[in-house]
Amino acid sequence: MTTDITSDKKPTVEIDARSGFCHGVVTAIRKAEEELERNSEPLYCLGDIVHNSDEVERLEKKGLSTITHEDLGRLKGARVLLRAHGEPPSTYITAKNQGIEIVDATCPVVLQLQRRIKDTYDNSSPRPQIVIYGKAGHAEVNGLVGQTAGEAIVVENLDQLSRIDFNKDIALYSQTTMSLQGLDEMIKEITKRVAPGVTFKYYDTICRQVANRVSHLREFSSAHDVILFVAGAKSSNGKVLYNECRNVNERCYLVSRAGDFQPDWIIGAESIGICGATSTPRWLMEQVRDIVNAHI
Repeated sequence: MTTDITSDKKPTVEIDARSGFCHGVVTAIRKAEEELERNSEPLYCLGDIVHNSDEVERLEKKGLSTITHEDLGRLKGARVLLRAHGEPPSTYITAKNQGIEIVDATCPVVLQLQRRIKDTYDNSSPRPQIVIYGKAGHAEVNGLVGQTAGEAIVVENLDQLSRIDFNKDIALYSQTTMSLQGLDEMIKEITKRVAPGVTFKYYDTICRQVANRVSHLREFSSAHDVILFVAGAKSSNGKVLYNECRNVNERCYLVSRAGDFQPDWIIGAESIGICGATSTPRWLMEQVRDIVNAHI
């Protein structure tokens, strides 16, 4: 009689059904693909359409060329797609002056936030200090600051609150992809510091499609022995969500592309979960799944 040594049960591999592109990114990519199919003329995108190099490369092969703001000022009569992150008013002015056709794929949630900030800036009397809880230099934040002629104060953490004058009125908004917990901490700390008689108004402008993923991803991460979190190196949202997963599962690994996977990560695991950011394409998570399956 021989003993079957191949009967050990293979670990399960599950892709999180709720991970992947948010509605804003899906719409931007769909618009890009539709424009490329409709018109053979060149189509440019102002900045990476999504913070995922593999998806950018896929669309480049279809004919989408990524340009910078400096490039925009040199183009004449071209078609330029504005990604979901949104743009400041100066971009639209440059486009008009250059005879550029804008294909506007700004996320509706971001667009609404831009309008609210602009309304506060234009129509408040006296005008408060407009504070944006977000990452300085991020594309979305640049668009938000642009609604205030560059005057908005950007703070990413409590250490940066010294940039605010607590003797003057304050209106606090948030970049749409920041954490709810971080915003709550900001609100509590500013409330403690404002001088008597100062008006402090705050607005929860975080996208719930992003924010609600946090609790779900924490549950998903705790349900598996190993988590492979798939996100581009440039993804702000990816870094936030990856850290949330790692907080509940130490065996959580960040994967930018399928080739980053290391077989040692899954040794002894009975269940492997694959999830990602709002900028992570489904097909990339499937690639990671396939390479994992090839090693188990």
